Amino acid sequence: MSDLNKDPVKLLMQWDIKSEREQEYFEFVVREWVPGITRLGLEPTGAWYTAYSATHQSQIMTEGLAEDLETMRRILKSKEWQRLHERLIEFVNNYKQKVVRNTGEFQL
Repeated sequence: MSDLNKDPVKLLMQWDIKSEREQEYFEFVVREWVPGITRLGLEPTGAWYTAYSATHQSQIMTEGLAEDLETMRRILKSKEWQRLHERLIEFVNNYKQKVVRNTGEFQL
């Protein structure tokens, strides 16, 4: 049996980009978000963009991997995470996140 405290964990995130903020959003993600979360120890492992959905699905779904639960907790409590998250919220709506055990497969 695996130990969540010692096994890698994923942060699953989803959101919608605010109308009229797409260009600024993509610039922020490339210039600040990805480099910032990487510096914190969160390895980006996937991102999905939904251009159109007949049912309401989040426009963006993304995930980041941390070495263990304690590392994830440290990241999410850090001032740098708070700063990055506040900046992200300037560009997005309907932000949701959850931490899950890493299965190595696509997870929701």
